[in-house]
Amino acid sequence: MAEGDALSTHVFGVQLGGYRVESIQEVSGLTVEEEVVEVKQVSDQGKQIIRKQPGARQAGEVTITRGLDKSSEFTKWIKETLNKGAVSSARQNLTIEIMDSELNTVRRIQLMQGWVSKWEGPSLKAGESSPATESVTIVFEEITVE
Repeated sequence: MAEGDALSTHVFGVQLGGYRVESIQEVSGLTVEEEVVEVKQVSDQGKQIIRKQPGARQAGEVTITRGLDKSSEFTKWIKETLNKGAVSSARQNLTIEIMDSELNTVRRIQLMQGWVSKWEGPSLKAGESSPATESVTIVFEEITVE
């Protein structure tokens, strides 16, 4: 990869705990946000001074869309929170890896203490020939971009 070449967004992988998640079509909504604290003061000359500084970091969420398949590990993890309500045992670290054309990891995004907050199943329609997908919204407490 030559300097200045942008990475392609279609070469990526997701790891949940110790295994790689299969059949991923899309990872979306990946954002990090901090509150903005505005401090208003008056100088000794009576002039108003407005300063903005970073506040608390907000927890985030990401949506993974994948083909509905027989992958049991990912499905077990989804069921842990949605069916059992066992958020503390379901908390997992996720790693999103963005790779170059030779499949070398160039950027790694770590999502800490993630759990499933929403599952959306496939749209089913008679006579329609489209792949069955599921969308999973994962909330996380901390993010690290390497």
